[in-house]
Amino acid sequence: MSILKERESSRSPLIGADPAAHADLPAPAPHTEDELAALIGLLTLPKARIESVTIGHSRDTASRAAAEAFATAWTARGGTVLTTVSWPGTAASWLRPARRLTAELPDAWIMAAAPLGLAQLARRLRHSTDWDPARTYSFASLGDSRVPALAGDDVLHGLRGATADGGTWDVRHRWVTTYPPAEVTS
Repeated sequence: MSILKERESSRSPLIGADPAAHADLPAPAPHTEDELAALIGLLTLPKARIESVTIGHSRDTASRAAAEAFATAWTARGGTVLTTVSWPGTAASWLRPARRLTAELPDAWIMAAAPLGLAQLARRLRHSTDWDPARTYSFASLGDSRVPALAGDDVLHGLRGATADGGTWDVRHRWVTTYPPAEVTS
């Protein structure tokens, strides 16, 4: 292994700045029924073929409740939840929750989380596991353009989620694009 690659692989994926510098990131709000329905809708698109999921959530009340509501709705549809993993707001390395999230190979990962914690965890997931953000779906709290910027270049590329009003969003490189709710025709 070259010296450059050795340094690259041993470099910590943690965000270097003081977490207090990101205090302006909003805390997760309680999920809405429209948001939950839109998230389930993303996972059940005709060509999605998603049956098994792993759910990850930060330990705040709103994220925990969103993860529980998703698990209930998903299993009621006949889907399988392989495992549910929580993580603290701050951690020394994020390796333990990253490994638990990727211990089994789900069809998709579901994230309900505070932005800073998810950005830290996602950096560890990309650095140390086979996690794929393009197979990851989230609640509205992560649909903020500051999240992919904080996580770093392409760490969250492909992540998508639902908005509180039932719309959707996706991450392309460092950009978050939001789409309005689909119109229902009678």
